[in-house]
Amino acid sequence: MVLKVEKVSKRYSNKWVLRDLSFEVSRGEIFGLVGRACSGKSTILRLIAGLEKDFTGRISFENSTINQAKIVPSPPQKNSFLKSLFKKTPFLSESERRKIEFEEALRDAEGLLLLDNPFAPFDSEMRQEALEKLEETARRKNLAVVFVTNNEEEIFKICDRIGILDKGEIIQEGTPKEVYENPNSVASASLLGRCNLITARRITFSNEEMPEFQTLEGNHRLRTDKVERKNLGSILQNVTLAIRPEQVCIHCGASFPEDNLIRAKVTKIEFHGSTTRVEFDASGLPIEVLVLRLVGLKVGDECVIGLPPDRIKVLRY
Repeated sequence: MVLKVEKVSKRYSNKWVLRDLSFEVSRGEIFGLVGRACSGKSTILRLIAGLEKDFTGRISFENSTINQAKIVPSPPQKNSFLKSLFKKTPFLSESERRKIEFEEALRDAEGLLLLDNPFAPFDSEMRQEALEKLEETARRKNLAVVFVTNNEEEIFKICDRIGILDKGEIIQEGTPKEVYENPNSVASASLLGRCNLITARRITFSNEEMPEFQTLEGNHRLRTDKVERKNLGSILQNVTLAIRPEQVCIHCGASFPEDNLIRAKVTKIEFHGSTTRVEFDASGLPIEVLVLRLVGLKVGDECVIGLPPDRIKVLRY
C-alpha cells in the first residue's frame, strides 16, 4: 500500500470532525470517499495534502510521514472578469475553468492525486470525458487516487473501492457493487443510491429460520431471509429494513404469503427516460419502485407490490 491513513482524528474547537479514521490506497487504484455534507471528506484531503495541522494519528505516503503539517495559504483570487477585459481573452465559465484545472492536475500528478468533487459543474458530456481521462491517467501513471464525490455515476464508473464516511469514521469499505448490494448501515444504504428504509420491530423468536418484522408505519408484517443474531436486535428494539427500489415487484399472477405482498396505491409517477420511478402509499408506509417500463397503472390506482425476503437487509444502525 502506498498511502496509509491510520487512526487520524481532527477537531475544530470542541467539535470532532474525524475520529480514528483509517484507510489505505494502492498505486493504480481509485478510492472514492462518500459521505454527507460536513462529514469530513474535504478535511481528510487537506490533511493528506499537508494543508491542515494539529491532528492525531499518522498519514504516510511511501517513505514520507506527516505528523503535523504546516498550513500553506492559498494565493489571493484574481478578478477573472477584469483579467479577460484587459487582456482581451475570452471569459471562462466555471466548468471551463474547472476543466483546465483538472487537466493541469492530471498532467502534474506524480504518485498521489487528491480530488475534491472536481466535476460538479460539468455537463454529462464533459463528465464522461473527464472520467475517462482520470481513469486512463491513473492506470498509466500508476497513481494512488483519493476521489471525494457523492455522484453515483462517477462512483460506479471509475472507483475501484469506496469508503462510506459517517460521523468522522469509515463505516464500510468495499467495491461499489459490494456496498450497494450489501449495505451494513442506514448511512451506507442511503448514501449510495436510492433505498426504501423501513422502521420495524421483530415479532418472532431470534432462532426463526425466516424472522418476521412489523413495520411501524402501516403495520405490515414482512419476512426476511435468515439474519445474523447480532443484527436482529431485541423484540422491543427498532431496526431498519432496507430494500432497493428496483428490487420491489409490482405483482401480478400467482403468489405465496412469504412473498411479502402488500396492497398499495400509486401516489406519483416520474418518467426518467430508460426507467420510471413509481411512489406508492401502503396504508401510511411509503414505498418507491423503479421499473424499466410502467404499463397499465396511473396515479390513484391500487395494486399489490412484493418485497422479496431475500432482498431485504436488516440494519441496526
